[in-house]
Amino acid sequence: MAVARPGSHLEQPEAMRFECLTSPDQQPWDAETLELTLQQATTCLGGLGAAVHWRDPAVGRLRLVTVGRLFPDGTEAWADLADAANAAARAVQSGAYAWVPGDRSGHRESGAVAVPLLAGDKPIGALSVLTAGPAEPDELRRSFLHAIAAWGAERLERVPGRPGAGEAAFDRTVRIVELTAALADAVTSQDVLRAVAEHVLPPFGADGLGIYAFEKDRLHLVGHIGYPKAYRGLWSQIRGLPLTSHPIIADVIRTRTPLFIESKAEILRRYPEMAGFTATSPKNTWAFLPLIASGRAIGCCDVSFSRERPIGEEERTLLTALSGLVAQAFERARLYDAEHARAEGLQCGLLPRKLPCLPAVRAAARYLPAGRGDAVGGDWYDLIQLSADRVAMVIGDVMGHGISEAATMGRLRTAVRTLADLEMPPDELLGRLNDLVSDLGEDFYATCLYAVFDPVSRSCTLSSAGHPPPVIVHPDGTVHIPDLVPDPPLGAAEPPFATHDLQMPAQGLVVLFTDGLVESATRDIDDGVAMLRHVLAHSATVPHLVAEEMDADTDRLERLCDSVTSALLPDREQAEDDAALLMVHTHNAAARDVAVHDLPFDPRAAGQARAYVREQLTVWGLGDLVMPTELVVSELVGNAIRHAKGPVRLRLLRSRSMICEVYDGSLTTPRIRHATYTDEGGRGLQLVAACSQHWGARYLHDGKCIWVEQDIPR
Repeated sequence: MAVARPGSHLEQPEAMRFECLTSPDQQPWDAETLELTLQQATTCLGGLGAAVHWRDPAVGRLRLVTVGRLFPDGTEAWADLADAANAAARAVQSGAYAWVPGDRSGHRESGAVAVPLLAGDKPIGALSVLTAGPAEPDELRRSFLHAIAAWGAERLERVPGRPGAGEAAFDRTVRIVELTAALADAVTSQDVLRAVAEHVLPPFGADGLGIYAFEKDRLHLVGHIGYPKAYRGLWSQIRGLPLTSHPIIADVIRTRTPLFIESKAEILRRYPEMAGFTATSPKNTWAFLPLIASGRAIGCCDVSFSRERPIGEEERTLLTALSGLVAQAFERARLYDAEHARAEGLQCGLLPRKLPCLPAVRAAARYLPAGRGDAVGGDWYDLIQLSADRVAMVIGDVMGHGISEAATMGRLRTAVRTLADLEMPPDELLGRLNDLVSDLGEDFYATCLYAVFDPVSRSCTLSSAGHPPPVIVHPDGTVHIPDLVPDPPLGAAEPPFATHDLQMPAQGLVVLFTDGLVESATRDIDDGVAMLRHVLAHSATVPHLVAEEMDADTDRLERLCDSVTSALLPDREQAEDDAALLMVHTHNAAARDVAVHDLPFDPRAAGQARAYVREQLTVWGLGDLVMPTELVVSELVGNAIRHAKGPVRLRLLRSRSMICEVYDGSLTTPRIRHATYTDEGGRGLQLVAACSQHWGARYLHDGKCIWVEQDIPR
């Protein structure tokens, strides 16, 4: 929209300039009022564009003040008006509504409609709209246009002292214009409910509102406002009523005609079967308004009054007109709600339903979808168990919002889990993810942080692709953020990715998050991170974690997640980006549960390994595992001596399961052979698999580790 201001000229795309006048009291134009007036006039009539003209009292001509939408493309003929054949000029001359059919601007409009801008009863200008419909606007739309013009004239002219009898009507007019603006901004069905409650109930003196959706012959309550808790509770227990259960709403929807009931006695006279309704309802007067959109009934809105009162013709006309605006906004909001629910359901279905309880960590997480915007985003998190009680912590954010981004998030999370099972180091894993995102196309980008915690060495190894670094909370309450420089996001990076090694405290808290938690339209990311540090420093406790307190520790983490999200995202309804938060309390392996023994690189190694296993398992009280563990260790050490190179080392780890690890200096991949009856060897790994719950290999910078997990008998 273009707005003319005092002392300047209105510049149009065709580089034409038009004279701009000040108002008679020399007040500057209110650009916000002009813009809202044009917007609502165009929306009200479904027009192609709108314009405001001001009457120059010196020459008695109309000067163009402002235009909107398509109007600027044909404004030359509208810059200076005196021709009575023009709708705006007719409206000013007659002081009433004017309609001129036909295409006069070259935009294929069906005609132009105009109403005067009045100061008292004197026309001081005109509001015009190019119409797109096949016929002249109906009476309902004309009344809206008059209301918008009256509101705009009052705001622009600041005319004092309107007649007292018209003050309530004028206030109603202002509320209607404000309602159209609020409904234009409404995104969800609840937004529509709040807009109607704020802008409709006060000017009519109403104190109750209910909106009901109609779908598949059933009524669904969208929301109640102004009713006691007990009454709302009756509806909250119902998930869809047959339409026939509420004959008043059924008649309104069937006939598509408003129904005004001014007393409970009138209800009982017309609908005796509604005796239960009148007994429980705290209201005494109702306006039941059908919600008609796209030619079909989509619901019903009831405006109610606690006191019994008549509803006049003017009020009935306005309420009926309002129902059309509400219906259009409600239909749009329901489409958004359905789309948002599908996208959110898809994303939540792709996120972990429950984080695992692992020997080395306890964790809690939150995913908070955006309260506003087109759809959910692509934030995700995960906690993955690796070999030797190590844990992978993952968090990421697919850039953009919508079902496509949620699906991309699911693909990335699946890929991370697959690559993590291959025991890839963080930098290599992100390199593979980068290839995957690059293959999706040039418009796909994602950030990701992948960290691996080792409870034995107390190390946390991580790589970051454009993602904020983790926050580390120490047992004494100290909050530390590592000074890491992340690589570019996935899809824009060029591997290799940098690897960062952090030494974790004996009991620490790792906090991973996406930018939606700390960044918003009113807060930059640095301020958000500072706030996160402050909340963690004052709320986080890192107690000593022992097996008996695992469940209690999870509860503490859940409460801490709530504290953080409440502090950083107090109003989720206004959030424009989704957010993910993952908190992991790390627990180091006790020295008494880890046993390491170096072996010679010769045939004696297998015998020494068996002897060490017998001795250590006896100390740990795991005598029942001695025989299968001896067999497993003997086979692994024997394979290392025959097929690999030194040095060879044995490590035993007592946890929920018995973990045996054999290290050697070779990168050769072990594989199970299918030995025939006549083969003298090739059955070693088959025996290992048969005696273990899980087994596998992971690769180090100087060799590999073959690991085996066995269940510990109760």
